[in-house]
Amino acid sequence: MQKRKLGKSNLEVSAIGLGCMGMSAGFGPPVDKQQGISLIRAAVERGVTFFDTAEVYGPWTNEELVGEALAPMRDKVIIATKFGWKIDADGKNTGGLDSRPERIKKVADASLKRLRTDIIDLFYQHRVDPEVPIEDVAGAVKELIQAGKVRHFGLSEAGVKTIRRAHAVQPVAALQSEYSLFWRGPEKEILPTLEQLAIGFVPFSPLGKGFLTGTIKEDTQFDKTDFRNIVPRFKPENRKANQALVDVVTKFAQQKKATPAQIALAWILAQKPWMVPIPGTTKLHRLEENIGAATVQLTPDDLSEIDDAASQIKLEGARYPEHLQKMVDR
Repeated sequence: MQKRKLGKSNLEVSAIGLGCMGMSAGFGPPVDKQQGISLIRAAVERGVTFFDTAEVYGPWTNEELVGEALAPMRDKVIIATKFGWKIDADGKNTGGLDSRPERIKKVADASLKRLRTDIIDLFYQHRVDPEVPIEDVAGAVKELIQAGKVRHFGLSEAGVKTIRRAHAVQPVAALQSEYSLFWRGPEKEILPTLEQLAIGFVPFSPLGKGFLTGTIKEDTQFDKTDFRNIVPRFKPENRKANQALVDVVTKFAQQKKATPAQIALAWILAQKPWMVPIPGTTKLHRLEENIGAATVQLTPDDLSEIDDAASQIKLEGARYPEHLQKMVDR
């Protein structure tokens, strides 16, 4: 697996990482713990060095899973986790945000224990908390870095002004936000800002929450615990309309003797050398398929053709329900 550096932070990771959330939350029932451990270790064996988790996934259970899986090879991998949600003592996510400095420091200590490590490689603010100045957030993470508990500071789904203000206090190593052929919102303002400030970009949902794999149809039924049930873009009528984009990706996959998922990931890798997508999966064959995207080469002509075809498709449906949409691009 090739390596990439996230901006000028010297944080070097595999070109494709592994988003671990879906093993514990978001996309149906959690996987069996041993199955999750096996999958994470299989990723390491295949060259993946970048693993993404968060305290809120579960809550807590995903960090515990990642920590146990990676403990034997901790020195070979980079672990990213996140703070910023209000989670009560019983482990229930209340849906509110809390990025007060004292809370950030408590979360860091608890995450270190669950991850079975003495340092967090990349510590993201999961969502921007409008009640706490971003300078205070960056300052708290700066103190954690000085204390040797955290290596690098990251933001997730933050807007341009917030990124600049945070970066002035403590250099931001990476921004994690949704980005794919299915959601290209960051291209207008976010990506030019990251390039200017030399901040890495970690696209989550690089396969459009599974849609770009070509395996989700208009009549696909999701498990009742699956987050996509409340996502407007995944309403059946919108899936039907948005199938046109999957058809474009599938056509290119056939030309390149690849899969639609591999084309979707290769497209991201071809955008900038400081982008590292983190597709998630619970299945070994999908993990191997995703990793295979790193060897798919898209030429400038390919990229131009994909962009031309995609630009003629009007994608239907918002990417988040309204209460979550309010929490992005702040």
